[in-house]
Amino acid sequence: MSTAAASRPRLSGLAIWNMCVGFFGIQIGFGLQNANTSRIFQTLGAEVDSLAILWIAAPLTGLLVQPIVGWFSDRTWGPLGRRRPYFLVGAVLTTLALLVMPHSPYLWVAASMLWIMDASINITMEPFRAFVGDNLPAEQRPTGYAMQSFFIGAGAVFASCLPWMLSNWFEVASTAPEGAVPMSVRISFYVGAIALLAAVLWTVFTTREYSPEQLDAFEPSAPADVTTGRTARAYGLGTLPWLVVGAALAALVNALSLAKELYVLAALLAGFGGLQAIVAAMKSKGGSNGLTQILDDIFAMPKTMQGLAVVQFFSWFALFSMWIYMTPAVTAVHYGSPDPTTAGYGQGADWVGVLMGIYNGAAALAAFVIPVLAARAGLRGAHAINLLLGAAGFIGVFLIRDPALLWLPMIGVGFAWASIVSLPYAILSNAVPGRKMGVYMGIFNIFIVVPQLVAATLLGVLLKTFFADQAIFALVLGGVSFALAAVASLLVPKAPE
Repeated sequence: MSTAAASRPRLSGLAIWNMCVGFFGIQIGFGLQNANTSRIFQTLGAEVDSLAILWIAAPLTGLLVQPIVGWFSDRTWGPLGRRRPYFLVGAVLTTLALLVMPHSPYLWVAASMLWIMDASINITMEPFRAFVGDNLPAEQRPTGYAMQSFFIGAGAVFASCLPWMLSNWFEVASTAPEGAVPMSVRISFYVGAIALLAAVLWTVFTTREYSPEQLDAFEPSAPADVTTGRTARAYGLGTLPWLVVGAALAALVNALSLAKELYVLAALLAGFGGLQAIVAAMKSKGGSNGLTQILDDIFAMPKTMQGLAVVQFFSWFALFSMWIYMTPAVTAVHYGSPDPTTAGYGQGADWVGVLMGIYNGAAALAAFVIPVLAARAGLRGAHAINLLLGAAGFIGVFLIRDPALLWLPMIGVGFAWASIVSLPYAILSNAVPGRKMGVYMGIFNIFIVVPQLVAATLLGVLLKTFFADQAIFALVLGGVSFALAAVASLLVPKAPE
């Protein structure tokens, strides 16, 4: 039997603004990473068909970090509150990684910096998602996530356009000798590091959080708040199928001499089986800890979250195809300069930065349109419409050959991006227990990370096998994936009232 709960007070527009300013900084780091990492990798000698596997560090760190950070942040309380300590630590580490990455002397150093940077961004990002759910009443959460979407777009515009602005407005060199990162990219990373830290500090010092006692008062004592633990026997039975599938895939890769990247996917499948075996052993001895509780929560997630997981899979597979292959696609197809040492490649790579800025600028503006669209079509219908606009945008990049016109399809991509970083969270925040907001937001990240791992594992193989290493076809695959996500969005179950 549930008991009445106090309502979270409504917050002012300024308070919501201050809560979300930090996301401006996070997205600067994320935008610099997305727009320039493939460029840095190619500058240091990476081939196009190896880009995907080099990017695998980023989603893998998110897969590991976000559920753990979410679980710990649900249980944290100190002078800076519940989520803000994680904002601060992640921001400092990301700033340091941004300063180091453009000076990487070797490819393996750059890949390591990507790993560190993405782990640090994830430490900061996951608590920001839960922060909105913690502090806002249900009716204001869509506004809070839309505000985050605005700052995501604005931060990414700034980050993505920095190299182009430096080279075109201030005549900073956008080319460099073989093996060296251009000065325009280096300075962009310095500026981004300072802006990221300043924005996160703004949120840390201008916001407050509710104490654990206050949060308890906001949540009724309902059965839905308590996870029914999975038994040791169930975990034991779940171990074998995952181990068998992972081992079979690895054997197939070896027998048919398939691309080595597929071993990563095999290891992930087997690893999940092994993780269940560990939890089964712990539970058989009566043990309970963070690992067992996170696994229990994964298997007990609401049906709404399960439906959103499918949407997220296809959405983020599409996005990752763009982040990895947009630069090699545009430089090769629209500028005819696949060689990273040529002036044409530099011009094309800079223009990709502008295109990234355009889609993020469109996303910032879409943040004001999406709530209106959602009021008319519902959250699920609005999300489906925006994802279809993203699909049209990807196909548009493939069909258009004049690089000056590529800004047009990026508007559709911007609407999809704004929707992806807002509407699923608005749906999810009302479907999960408030006391577990952090861990469920972290678990939700699994369905962002897994498609990126699949993309990083398979896209290079698909391009090499079927498309003669032509990066532009990765965007076609991304467009199809966006369309599938739109269909899945309409099938997401509604959360119980």
